[in-house]
Amino acid sequence: MDPSRSRFLRQLDILPPEQLTFPITVIGAGAIGSAAVITLAKMGCSHIAVWDDDILAEHNVSNQMCKPSAVGRPKVDALAELVWDLAEVRIHCRNERYRGQRLEGVVIVAVDSMTSRMEVWKRVKFDTGVPLLIDARMGAEFGRLYAIRPSDPDDVDFYESNLYPSSEAEEGPCSARAIIYCPALVAALIALLVKRSATGEPPPSEILLDLPGLHVAFTASPRPVPSEV
Repeated sequence: MDPSRSRFLRQLDILPPEQLTFPITVIGAGAIGSAAVITLAKMGCSHIAVWDDDILAEHNVSNQMCKPSAVGRPKVDALAELVWDLAEVRIHCRNERYRGQRLEGVVIVAVDSMTSRMEVWKRVKFDTGVPLLIDARMGAEFGRLYAIRPSDPDDVDFYESNLYPSSEAEEGPCSARAIIYCPALVAALIALLVKRSATGEPPPSEILLDLPGLHVAFTASPRPVPSEV
């Protein structure tokens, strides 16, 4: 067997790596972004670009995928080194804040402000070069993910009904905002959404996570009433 395929032997009947050659852009290299990039690279995604202008701080170590020795370095550079160590995938680093540049492929929004989400959305709305937008939001032990086709009018309406100014977003105490198992689980769901996109399976438009209550709900299409599992 080709060495490039033998690495993925255990997943070949689930998702062969040759189905993951499309570009993926991740906006944000924090808790969700770092976990998502590592998961995607291990899954076989090899064309990943990551945008973030932040520096890794000591308080990031416990809830982000990073080495303690990388504190003080740009997050994208520290993540690139870790991804190479764990998956031998070279990610394209953009050590800068995203400011409306053109995007392509699957776009994953892993930022901590609604203002930044709106900026990405302005760029990808009705863009046929972006088949899927994944917006991952997390607060403490709760998460919400959107899988939106930017060229689909129904998806556009549904997503825009769930965008609001940063001033309206709830924010908990600094010491109750994140714990590592939450972004790890959100990253797994992001990878599942990417897999469904790669294999032509329709993704749920919205996934809601309530970890303390061990509860997951999803919306299969742009409707207000979710199904539950």
